[in-house]
Amino acid sequence: MIFLKEGNALIARRGGETLRIEGWGRNALRVRAVMNDIRTGQDYALTESPEETECEILIGTEKNPGWEGTVPCAEIKNGRIRATVNFAGVISFYRDGDLILREYYRSYGGTLVQTSRCLKIVNREWKGNIGGSEYTLTVRFDANRNEKIYGMGQYQQPDLNLKGTVLELAQRNSQISIPFMISSLGYGLLWNNPAVGRVTFANNLTEWIARSTRQMDYWICAEENPKEILTSYTAVTGRAPMFPDSLMGLWQCKLRYRTQEEVLTVARQYRDEGIKIDQIVIDFFHWTVQGDWKFDRTYWPDPKKMVDELHSMGIRVIVSVWPSVDRRSENFGPMMERGLLIRTERGAAQTYDYQGDCVEIDPFNPEARQYIWDVCRKNYYDLGIDGFWLDNSEPDYGVYDFENYRYYSGPALSCSNLYPQLFSRAFYEPMAAEKGIEAVNLLRCGWAGSQKYGNVIWSGDVPSTFESFREQLQAGLNIGLAGIPWWTTDIGGFMTDDVNDPDFRELLIRWYQFAVYSAVLRMHGDRGPYNIPPLDERERGGGYLHTGQPNELWSYGEENYRIMRKYYDVRIGMHDYIRALYREAHETGAPLIRTMFFEFPEDPKCWELQDQYMFGSRYLVAPVLELHQREREVYLPAGRWKDLNSGRIEEGGRSVTAAAPVDVIPVYEKV
Repeated sequence: MIFLKEGNALIARRGGETLRIEGWGRNALRVRAVMNDIRTGQDYALTESPEETECEILIGTEKNPGWEGTVPCAEIKNGRIRATVNFAGVISFYRDGDLILREYYRSYGGTLVQTSRCLKIVNREWKGNIGGSEYTLTVRFDANRNEKIYGMGQYQQPDLNLKGTVLELAQRNSQISIPFMISSLGYGLLWNNPAVGRVTFANNLTEWIARSTRQMDYWICAEENPKEILTSYTAVTGRAPMFPDSLMGLWQCKLRYRTQEEVLTVARQYRDEGIKIDQIVIDFFHWTVQGDWKFDRTYWPDPKKMVDELHSMGIRVIVSVWPSVDRRSENFGPMMERGLLIRTERGAAQTYDYQGDCVEIDPFNPEARQYIWDVCRKNYYDLGIDGFWLDNSEPDYGVYDFENYRYYSGPALSCSNLYPQLFSRAFYEPMAAEKGIEAVNLLRCGWAGSQKYGNVIWSGDVPSTFESFREQLQAGLNIGLAGIPWWTTDIGGFMTDDVNDPDFRELLIRWYQFAVYSAVLRMHGDRGPYNIPPLDERERGGGYLHTGQPNELWSYGEENYRIMRKYYDVRIGMHDYIRALYREAHETGAPLIRTMFFEFPEDPKCWELQDQYMFGSRYLVAPVLELHQREREVYLPAGRWKDLNSGRIEEGGRSVTAAAPVDVIPVYEKV
C-alpha cells in the first residue's frame, strides 16, 4: 500500500486501485476509489460547496499483524470523524475516538483484521462487466447487531428501523431510492452513486452493490444526533426552497376530471361551501395522446379562460405531464430523430405500454429537457398553469428491465436512479428562473438532492388498506430522514374498489386526519366502482377514460364531511406554525414529520417507536392505524403534554391511553 498526502486529501494506491479520502464539510469525509485511475468527475448528489475544513493527515507504520516487522498505515481526521487505512486498504471510521464503521475484510489473517485468510472476501470488490469499461462494485462493512438504521428514501414495507432489511437501489412506482442512511451510532452515510444495485443491512454484513459503475463514492459524517446529521447532509446536497404560503392548505384532486366544466364546477362548489382550496389538479388523459403535452380542445375548449377563473378564486392549477411519448404523438418523430428518447439495447424501441406504444424521454440529455419544457411552456405555462404533476417520473417502465435501457449518459444500470431528479429539473430550473422560489411541482419519485428542485414527492399508487396506511407512515418518516421534507400521500390510498364501503370511509377519515398533520394536505384517488357513464369521447387508442367516483370533501356523507371540515379548520389554524416548519426545512433540512428520536434522541424508547411521530417540535401525533380502533396507547417523552382533544395536561416519561373516536386523532402539544 502506497500512501500520499495531496492537499486536504489522503491518497492510497494498491493493486491498481486509487483511494481518495478528503474532508467534505464539517465532521465529514468523502471517500472515492477508482481502478486504474479512471476518474469520472461526477459529483452526483454532492452539489453544494462544502464548508472549508483543515484535515489532519498522518502517514506512518504499524506492527505487522501476521509476521515480524511493520507495514504502512495512514489516517485522516476532520473534526469529530477520523478514518484509518491499514496495509490492506481496509478503512475504519471513528467518532470521537469510538469505532462506528469498518470495512469487512476476510482475506488476510492476524489480529488487525481479526479473520481468516481462507475466505478471500475483500472490502471493495471490482468485477469488470463483459464488453464495457464499467464494473460491478461491491463494498462491504462489518455489521453491528445493536445498530439501528433509518432513512434510505421510501420503501413499501412495514419497518421503520431498516436493520435486517434488503433494499433494492432502483426506482419504481411507490419505491423511491435515496441512498442516505442515518445510524443510531451517530453517523450518516450517503452512497453517492445513482447506479441500480442493492444494499443489505444484515446482522453479519452490510453490503452496498452498484451493478455498473466506474467509481466508488460515498460521504460519511459524524455528529451528535440525527438532527445534526441531517443538517450536515443537506449542507452538501442542498435544501428545499421556501415553500409558498399559497400552497399550505388543501390540494384537490381525483382520477380524473374529464372536462374543463367538471373542474370549474368542483371549484365553484368549494367556494360556495366556504372552503378555500389552494390548488386543483388536472390529472392524466386531458391530452390528445401521450407526448403531445397539450389539452384536448374537445373537452378543454378554453383552458386559458378556465385558469383565469380559478385564479380569480385564489386557486392555483397544476397539470399532469408524463415522460412517455406515443408513436402517434406529433413529438415522437422529432424527438426520436434527434436522439431525445430512451434507447433500448435489444428489440423494438418501446419502454412503456400503458394505453399506447410509447418511448420515454431521456432527461439525461440537456436537449431533451429543453424540448419538453419548450412544448409544455407553450401549451400549459403560457396559459397560466402554475405547476406540473410530473407523474411516472421513475420512469414507470413497462418492464423494469434496466439492462435493456440506455440513456445519453450511459447504460441505465449505471445511472437510472438519477432519472426523476433530472426530469424535475427540466421544469423547475426554467420556472425558478422566472418565479424565484415559487416553483413547486409534484413528483412520484426523487433521488438524493431532489429536495433542491421544488419537488413535492408523493408515495405513489398505493392500495386503500390500513396495512398500506401503516407502511406510508414509516415511508414518510424515512424519506424525511433522507433529506426530502416535502412529502405527501394520496389520502385514503390510490386504489379503491367501493367508496360506499363503510370500512373504506373510516380508512379515508383516519388517513385524512394524518394528512392534516403532514407537509401537504392532498385529496386524490382512483375511486370505484366505475359505474359512471363515459362521455361520448372519440377513440384515442383505447385511452383510459374512466373518471372514478367523486372525491371531494362532501362526497362521503354528512358525518364524514363534518369531520373533514373540522380538521380542515385545524389545518388552516396551523398556518403560521406550518410556515415556520417549512422555514426550518429550508434553513436546516429538517423534515416536517419527524421520528420520535429526531426530537428526543436521548430517550431510548423513542428509538423503538414507529406508530407515532412529531409534527415539527411541538405536536406529537398518534394516528389511528387499525380499523374500528377507538383508543390507542401513546408514549409521551419527559415533559408536560396537553391532550388537544380533552385539554388535559399529562406528565411525560410514560405511556397513556388516548381516546380515539372516529372523529378524533390523538394529538399532544408540548407545553
